[in-house]
Amino acid sequence: MDRRAFLIASARIAALAALGPLGSCAQPAGPVKFDRDPFMLGVASGDPLPDGVVLWTRLAPDPLHGGGVPNRSVDVDWLVARDEAMKDVVRTGTASAIPDLAHSVHVDVSDLEPNRVYWYRFRAGGVESPIGRTRTAPPAGALLNLRFAFASCQNYAHGYYTAHAAIAREDLHVVLFLGDYIYEGNARGDIVRQYAKRGWSFSLADYRDRYAQYRTDKDLQASHAAFPWIVTWDDHEVENNYAGGIDREDPRNKQAIAERAAGYQAFYEHMPVRVPRPQGPELKLYRTVSFGDLATFYVLDTRQYRSPEVALCREQDETPSGYCPASVDPKRTMLGAEQRAWLLAGLAGSTSHWNFVAQSVRFAQQDSSADAGKRVFDGVDNWMGYVADRQLVLDQLARTKNPVVLSGDSHVNFVYDLKRDFSDPTSPAVAAELLGTSISSEGDPFIPQTEFTQSARNPQLKFFDNHRGYVRCTLEPGRLTADFRAVSTVRAPTATVSTTASFAIDDGGRSANRA
Repeated sequence: MDRRAFLIASARIAALAALGPLGSCAQPAGPVKFDRDPFMLGVASGDPLPDGVVLWTRLAPDPLHGGGVPNRSVDVDWLVARDEAMKDVVRTGTASAIPDLAHSVHVDVSDLEPNRVYWYRFRAGGVESPIGRTRTAPPAGALLNLRFAFASCQNYAHGYYTAHAAIAREDLHVVLFLGDYIYEGNARGDIVRQYAKRGWSFSLADYRDRYAQYRTDKDLQASHAAFPWIVTWDDHEVENNYAGGIDREDPRNKQAIAERAAGYQAFYEHMPVRVPRPQGPELKLYRTVSFGDLATFYVLDTRQYRSPEVALCREQDETPSGYCPASVDPKRTMLGAEQRAWLLAGLAGSTSHWNFVAQSVRFAQQDSSADAGKRVFDGVDNWMGYVADRQLVLDQLARTKNPVVLSGDSHVNFVYDLKRDFSDPTSPAVAAELLGTSISSEGDPFIPQTEFTQSARNPQLKFFDNHRGYVRCTLEPGRLTADFRAVSTVRAPTATVSTTASFAIDDGGRSANRA
């Protein structure tokens, strides 16, 4: 090859590389004009650091039909300011929205001041996005108070996001979302709102359009735009009750692998997360987020690495403790060996004043039998089906300073004492679990229940409530206070919000009690 041919070939390779790893079929970036608002899905921020935060948007002028952006990369300008009028600008830049990521944008902004409110905005094709508000974390060593909310399970078809409207009005530093951001498949159950697209094939296009419809909700957009979010997933981001342990070389798993790859891709495209881009059916989502020396959140992935759930037991198969034999198999795992080692090491070495395990499914043991002569632990899809893994975590929580487990999935509120030996009523609590209800999943409760009388069967259970809503928390060095916030209805676009109960955990305490 002579010099001229070499230079031409090198230029072509460089041009292809600029399109991204999967973008060779897309046209190069350049000016684009939109005849409709490309920011129909709003803006968001997430995973705050003392000096930075992730900013997110997705260009989608036709959000329910693939997005409506030409198959080309689009330049998106971004801007961060100290004031809502966007006059005191501190950081600017340009990102490329590429077709391979559904024209979503993840900007990891750095060189910001710690513990400070900022406002941000995007611009593309001459159109400006809504203005979002975010906040950086306090610096290492700080023991500043922290206000946060956590929520989960927002089935679009089951109701309006009145809880998100209420969250957006709160005075918070951050929101944690603990899974089931979308629901796959066709609408089922008591349908309040219908999906725009009928039929479901578990394709990437299906997942993208489903996220887009959820993201068009103005109350959800308001909640995202008001505060940075810390997000993990549960099962419905892919498929109901799916589990890990898939052999990628087994041809029988081809469909499951394709579904997971599509679900993970669409999740990444729509979340303000500081994690690597997914590689097919793999996305490393577990991580820590700290707020000075006051608190560290260990954000878990309880789906990707777990052993398949056990089948329901016949009574004669149960062990004396009431569990299925498979549930106590030491080879069964909820977290996988690598994530479990990471969590245990992180908790063991933590210097934070408070340590939160933020994850998606119920952690505590609960006997749900209505028959006084039987014990039924309905834990095939939560930690009761993974007893060995849970025991390792419980043992470490007993040695950890101010541990609290935050959970979702159950569509009701629970407060539990967590014990190393749940079968012993005198066993002391090693931590508290705060389990939050759903944003909308399962709709309004048919029979509202706001009180629970502690029973001999479940002495670890401190509170039960089945309204829809979220949990609002105020964290100080000496106390965590959790307010269980309930909305009056999800069947209408507006609702009132009230506190059904408040619980507190004191510094050095291991149990949550009525505040």
